[in-house]
Amino acid sequence: MIAIVGGGITGLAVGWELGRRGADCVVLESAAEPGGVIRSREVEGRVLDMGPQRTRLTPAMSTLVDDLGLSTELVTAPADLDLFVYSRGRLRRVPFGLGGVLTSSVVRPRAKLRAALEPFTRAADPGERVGAFFRRKFGDELYEVVIGPLYGGLYASDPEDMEVGLSLMHVLRELGVGRSLLLTLLRRGGRLSPPPACSFREGMQALPRALATRLDDRLRLDCPVSRLERSGDGWRLETGAGTIQAEAVVFTTPADVTACIVAEAAPEVGAALGMLTYNPLAVVHLDAETDLRGFGFQVSFTERDFALRGVTFNDSLFGRRNVHTAYLGGAHRPDVVSMPDDDIADAAMTDFRRCTGEDARPLAVTRQRVAAWDVSWRAIEGLEAPAGLRFAGSWRSRPGIAGRLAEARSVAAQLTEPAAR
Repeated sequence: MIAIVGGGITGLAVGWELGRRGADCVVLESAAEPGGVIRSREVEGRVLDMGPQRTRLTPAMSTLVDDLGLSTELVTAPADLDLFVYSRGRLRRVPFGLGGVLTSSVVRPRAKLRAALEPFTRAADPGERVGAFFRRKFGDELYEVVIGPLYGGLYASDPEDMEVGLSLMHVLRELGVGRSLLLTLLRRGGRLSPPPACSFREGMQALPRALATRLDDRLRLDCPVSRLERSGDGWRLETGAGTIQAEAVVFTTPADVTACIVAEAAPEVGAALGMLTYNPLAVVHLDAETDLRGFGFQVSFTERDFALRGVTFNDSLFGRRNVHTAYLGGAHRPDVVSMPDDDIADAAMTDFRRCTGEDARPLAVTRQRVAAWDVSWRAIEGLEAPAGLRFAGSWRSRPGIAGRLAEARSVAAQLTEPAAR
């Protein structure tokens, strides 16, 4: 028996992958519904996603969608949508290709000339800060207006608090980047072409719900894990529904939750996980009748008096009438989440109007935490878990649902290899 702690997308995917490989497993989720941070609700007849707004239709995601019978529920974004940043008083288009950089107003001409020197700069140093790395590669203006907001937005973090070796080096390796990012991009045709963005008619929670249905009685909801202890060659878990004996345990819960559960059985692991930082975000779904069309926008780091960090245009992405999702706070303004809901909504509407010139009204206000991947991740470098314990939370590998599914496949494969038994 393999016990999986956490019924978010990672835990459900680990259970699904183990089941496909014929392994006996159970997924233990403390909440009354599956999905973790992936939650979808209907408000005033419109679908709102309280967590991730979309994913990418990678080959692996496409296969999973087919396997789960979700193909007819899939919604893909138009291929020609632009991404914007708010800078110098208005929204400016971010080009996806080198050719578009020359005509774009996103940065001034001198910043473009500075960026052209990037191939002559040295390769990444694992010990340098991510912000410092991008500044020396592309210059201050391109970093503060485009790169910093876009990269930091993945983690609600300040790249100045992130370290290349902890949060960026693995991405550079995956992309085949040696010394120069620009030369790598040129070898790929000079343009970024990610897989299409996608969601589902009833929101992103359709994906974990479909996985939960396939898991059937291997998923136990309202079943929190309170204690872990060594038991012979395996592990004993105390849960809200009794004791479970497992030969291996996979934790997919947030770092602090995992730390509390393993603190007694694996104190070094628990102490290290307890040091990891999560950034607080306020999420406000806005109703705004506009002509805005695109993926959305991020706010430049040069706009220092904004609580707003970015907005997703759900209206043009997936036809969700007048819905725009605003993100506020993060590492730059962690105080925002402690404000009353009405004040958060007012801040979202005010900054949305400043950026777009459009009025809006709030549909919902929620809060979430995002793994920061900052220098606190030094605490888990070289950390080894006791035999039979594995970790696959969002603090373990790259962000995004595609990354979570890849991690689940990897963990399931390792657990079902003969040497892992």
